[in-house]
Amino acid sequence: MYNKHIFTLIFLTLGFQVVFAQEEEEKDLGTETVTVTKAYTPTVSDAFKIKSVPNMNDSIVLQKKPINYSIFSVPVASTFTPNKGTASKVERLPPPVLYNSYASLGAGLYGNVLGEFYTSRTINRDENFDIGFNHLSSRGGIDGVELSDTFYDTKLDASYAKRDRDLDWGAAIGLQHQLYNWYGIEPGVFSETILNSIDERQNYYMGEVSGHINVEDAYFKRADLKYRRFFDAVSSGENRAIFNSGFEFPVNEETLNAKVNVDYVGGTFENASLNSTTNDNGISYSNLQVGVNPSLKMLRDDLSLNLGVNLVYGMDLENSESNFYIYPAVTASYRLLDETVIAYGGVTGELKQNSYYDLVEGNPFVSPTLNIAPTDSQYKAYIGFKGQLLPNLSYNVKGSYSAENNRPLYTLNPRNDFRSDDKGYYYGNSFDVFYDDIKTLGIFGELNVDVNRNFTAGVNVAVYDYSTETGNPAWNLPNLKASLFMDYQIGEQWYAGANLFYVGERDDFSSTALENVPTSDFPAALITLDGYFDANAHIGYRYTDQWSFFIKGANLSNNAYQRWANFQVQGIQILGGATYKFDF
Repeated sequence: MYNKHIFTLIFLTLGFQVVFAQEEEEKDLGTETVTVTKAYTPTVSDAFKIKSVPNMNDSIVLQKKPINYSIFSVPVASTFTPNKGTASKVERLPPPVLYNSYASLGAGLYGNVLGEFYTSRTINRDENFDIGFNHLSSRGGIDGVELSDTFYDTKLDASYAKRDRDLDWGAAIGLQHQLYNWYGIEPGVFSETILNSIDERQNYYMGEVSGHINVEDAYFKRADLKYRRFFDAVSSGENRAIFNSGFEFPVNEETLNAKVNVDYVGGTFENASLNSTTNDNGISYSNLQVGVNPSLKMLRDDLSLNLGVNLVYGMDLENSESNFYIYPAVTASYRLLDETVIAYGGVTGELKQNSYYDLVEGNPFVSPTLNIAPTDSQYKAYIGFKGQLLPNLSYNVKGSYSAENNRPLYTLNPRNDFRSDDKGYYYGNSFDVFYDDIKTLGIFGELNVDVNRNFTAGVNVAVYDYSTETGNPAWNLPNLKASLFMDYQIGEQWYAGANLFYVGERDDFSSTALENVPTSDFPAALITLDGYFDANAHIGYRYTDQWSFFIKGANLSNNAYQRWANFQVQGIQILGGATYKFDF
């Protein structure tokens, strides 16, 4: 009876829960948010391990038989003696032998002679003394030339340098002697008697001394001073003195630089200009420049910016005239794509000091009757891109536009039959300088290939367009220049190289001086000089560490071109020689 009551109570309880659950299902339970306050961190339980020595439950157990044994030892004599091991050595290449001096001598066609000597002596750890000597000469012999065309150029340099803890300083001296001939007369025009009476030889002499000092960890950074004396065989003489100094001041993260420049040139010519039919008065000139160039240098990651201005006070001491010039001095570069593309540009200007020495370096056939004046280079604006196209291929492309006032241009002197100067440069066979205002648009491109340490090559092209104030051509300035060079190390002993270049057409004019007639009314004829191509190459053989032999070739295309009007160059030139290295 008691079990029946319990069974009835359980049945009623289950029925009540079913009814209550059905009522709860009809209600809206809603939504709830469950927040887990502890992240799940699983654990790894120990795996069941099999016992290493299982219990044997076998009805058949084999019993091991006992074994008794003994050792019969017999002594054996041994003569083995171990040796200590030694590490193998790495073979090292012997270091190259370095010599502090060398001498070179060569000779070739046209009686050409080349001589070089150089030595660098280390007095002690911080002192060096260097001496250099260069000589190049020729006995001439150009076909069709009626006057002597010999030349030679000899130069001697010596320098001393000393380095202390916070500065280095030094001094140098240079001597030079050049001989040229005004051989560029028109063939078949003058009689044998006149040709024999012409003294066409000109000698140039130069001597200079200079000194410099560079300082570290100071506001004053550097200073250098140079004095040069230049004169010729026609009693022309020139003095030039140049002083430069630099200062540097830190301004926050930038650097403020200041450069100071003083440049003086003065000289005299004993003879008057060939535009005059009389040789009454000589020519004197004296020009002084004082300039200050402050600039602020800024470096920002890939950007380099230099903001500056060039202030110059120029004085013509001979004519008691002076002017103040302000030029821009702004340059910048920015890495667009690391080393692949680097953009650069700038706007700069200067008052360029011209001198008799510089004009002779540009054209040794000028007459000693020049008017020397500075060039006002108002501005030169340029923009370009450079970088590495490949790890071994670099490029440089640049466009520029410049404006220059009073730029000297080489022009043929007029033939002046009224003059009887000591030297024969008044037969239309020498050059004067003509000053003109020129605006120049230029485009330049360059590629350089460095295949490996043994082979390098490069090519560049420059195109120019000139606009002159007078409306004349830009005398003797080419519109196109191009060059190609190569250097190749062939093994350990042979080496070779080549240099090819092209210069485009130039314009000049020939004229004849007349008495009581303005220069602009002289009878004149326009001359167009053809563009020319020149090929030069060399090959050498290193016989020993000290001895090597070489062969050089110039104008290998045998092109009888004219570098200047009526001045034909030598044909194919071959020169061979030897170089000896030694310690002195």
